Amino acid sequence: MSPSPFALLKQDALHHDQADPLASFRSRFAYPKLHESNTLYFTGNSLGLMPLAARESLMQELDTWSRYGVEGHFEGPQPWVSFHEPFSDWLAPLLGAQTQELVAMGSLTANLHFLLASFYRPSSSRYKILCEGSSFPSDVYALDSQARWHGFDPAQAVVELHPRPGEHTLRTEDILAQIENLGSSLALVMLGGVNYLTGQFFDLKSIAKAAHGVGACMGTDLAHAIGNVPLSLHDWDIDFAAWCSYKYLNSGPGATAGIFVHEKHLGKSDIPRLEGWWGHRPETRFLMGRHMQAAQTAEAWQHSNAPVMNMAAQRASLALFAEAGQDRLHAKRESLVRFFLQGYRALQQELPAGSLDCLTPESISDRGCQSSLVFPGRGKRFFDWLSQAGVVADWREPNVVRIAPVPLYNTHLEVWTFLDLVRQGLSM
Repeated sequence: MSPSPFALLKQDALHHDQADPLASFRSRFAYPKLHESNTLYFTGNSLGLMPLAARESLMQELDTWSRYGVEGHFEGPQPWVSFHEPFSDWLAPLLGAQTQELVAMGSLTANLHFLLASFYRPSSSRYKILCEGSSFPSDVYALDSQARWHGFDPAQAVVELHPRPGEHTLRTEDILAQIENLGSSLALVMLGGVNYLTGQFFDLKSIAKAAHGVGACMGTDLAHAIGNVPLSLHDWDIDFAAWCSYKYLNSGPGATAGIFVHEKHLGKSDIPRLEGWWGHRPETRFLMGRHMQAAQTAEAWQHSNAPVMNMAAQRASLALFAEAGQDRLHAKRESLVRFFLQGYRALQQELPAGSLDCLTPESISDRGCQSSLVFPGRGKRFFDWLSQAGVVADWREPNVVRIAPVPLYNTHLEVWTFLDLVRQGLSM
């Protein structure tokens, strides 16, 4: 019996990996061994792997602390007083932004609140917020609490978008139609760049244009987008964005997050902010003046000095992104996605009908690394079986298994091996 089309794909996987210009980067990460079998680590969408250089980067700052004490703020290889500044240069290519529009700071939901204090300023007639119905819960909690803070009932103020019946993801035309429908009552459109549950990458450019067309602001949570999909926040005219850095950016659990504020909003005195010392102009910050003199960049939204030990690991990861280059990263991401889709389709031809489904759009322009899989009738039981077989994926209620092969450390052969395990499990 000749090999099946799916089995033949294994040779294609090996061919892709042999020609991969980023193949050497895999050896620069700590790859866990969690089971007796070889581990397939596919949770870069939840917690990226540790760059080996993170240890050295952290030790450098511990050595500076040990040698200089408080003078480490002004001495050592990278003085702490300006420790955060190079991060904007590293982040700019990942976000399609100008360095002055970016600052690494805080944590994701706290940053969202700081930004909403500036960009959600409702009136009695313009107060509604438009978001996905399947937003990450923390985002919804933030939006609900902002509505209540301003005296509105979230049930009336927060408008959720849902797919059409029988569909998994939102259509851009439906999002634009709802923006037009809400019109002058809409204060803010707040979407995840990539939806955490389905993996859908939204057309942020078109959505921002429509939001501005009715007088609303456009914000986005990029937790599942940064380091994953190509972004052009400045050119897309996004008003503000926030993200975390422990997923695709491989910066470690609880790592320092960041914000984007479009250039058009910088230096304006009529935008309210919840302010802190580190948002003061750097050149006069240490004069300790009574009155705030806000920085003319996104740093105006900063509150405190950089958490240096926390950011040291992120520095090591961002250096790898800079070395790999955006073009090569996105080319390999597309290659991994196309190979996954090819294997997924071949697998569906071998398996009983209805035993496997994927919520994530197939179009490369509408998705990133993540694929959200559903195994009807098996659910968590099948996820647990995959875990025992060595697959590190994640489970999201009510029935979704998320995997995210990433270009810096995953391979095409790993993708094929995962699908082969799915084949074996669903055939039992």
